[in-house]
Amino acid sequence: MAAYILKRLALMIPTLFGILLISFAIVQFVPGGPVEKMIAQLQGHGTEATARFGGGAGGDSGAGAMSQAATGQGGKYRGAQGLDPEFIAELEALYGFDKPAPERFWIMLKNYATFDLGTSYYRDIGVLDLVLEKMPVSISLGLWSTLIIYLISIPLGIKKAVRDGTKFDIWTSAAIFVGYAIPSFMFAILLIVVFAGGRYFDFFPLRGLTSDNWEEMNFIQGALDYMWHMVLPIAAMVISGFASLTLLTKNSFLDEIGKQYVLTARAKGLGERQVLYGHVFRNAMIIVIAGFPAAFVSIFFTGALLIEVIFSLDGLGLLGYESVINRDYPVVLGTLYIFALISLVMHLIRDIVYVMVDPRIDFEARAT
Repeated sequence: MAAYILKRLALMIPTLFGILLISFAIVQFVPGGPVEKMIAQLQGHGTEATARFGGGAGGDSGAGAMSQAATGQGGKYRGAQGLDPEFIAELEALYGFDKPAPERFWIMLKNYATFDLGTSYYRDIGVLDLVLEKMPVSISLGLWSTLIIYLISIPLGIKKAVRDGTKFDIWTSAAIFVGYAIPSFMFAILLIVVFAGGRYFDFFPLRGLTSDNWEEMNFIQGALDYMWHMVLPIAAMVISGFASLTLLTKNSFLDEIGKQYVLTARAKGLGERQVLYGHVFRNAMIIVIAGFPAAFVSIFFTGALLIEVIFSLDGLGLLGYESVINRDYPVVLGTLYIFALISLVMHLIRDIVYVMVDPRIDFEARAT
């Protein structure tokens, strides 16, 4: 197992390299980058925008540079006509675009190797500090949703397997189909309309993780306020997330129930409950339990991101959305790097959990 873990860790390096290379290449072709964004701000609000980097090139102020006629660099950026080329060059140097793309990519790789993710263009804070600041919100949302999904899906999947083909199985399958077909953000909008003052009831807050006076509350009041704000976001994720795990649990139990050792246990006179929980349960739950890290990653990286935006939860999802809108490339690439790294590590943990649950699994033999 140790050799397999080392091999997987070694494979993470080219995987991360490929992810960063593709993402960096895509960023180069996205219109409306930070230089163009600053130029647009200069054209509309020259004095305020130029205050962040002082004067223009050669001692001129940004507003003064705007009044100078220029050619050459003006055609490179939309809206740059009439700006001093030296001033445009200063903007490029400010955002790191004064170097060729391969050189910038190489510098980024070296920095990322030491977890130096750079500094946000529009926030006076390092990207790593920004990610660490927002991550607890996303982890909290993903962890609670995953735990509740497991608490619902496993008992429901077992009961569906035991009562396969009955009316209970048919009606619950219809509910599962609805949950599987409708994405979490659609459920989120529906919950807002019904329960957050959208049209019918106003039971839960519309946005945020806590109330404005949360710091003035005692521990119990703060915990209840936190739970009150988390009800709708978690409900939206649970409703759309329990379907796959329920079907996985059901199919896993059905597969085990039909095996020879179950028939043998029944032939020895064991009761149905003893057979189900004494023999079937452990074998059937291997794939379900071992899949917990992957399920958490799936919820954390897909459903939680949109839910954070809809409910204005100050986590990584909302941060990523705002960074894309603002073309804050260090934050976009930095968060993507962290996401990819966590995803790869969690998939490795999944394989380790497989072996812990069932020592008969040998990944080293399968790899060879």
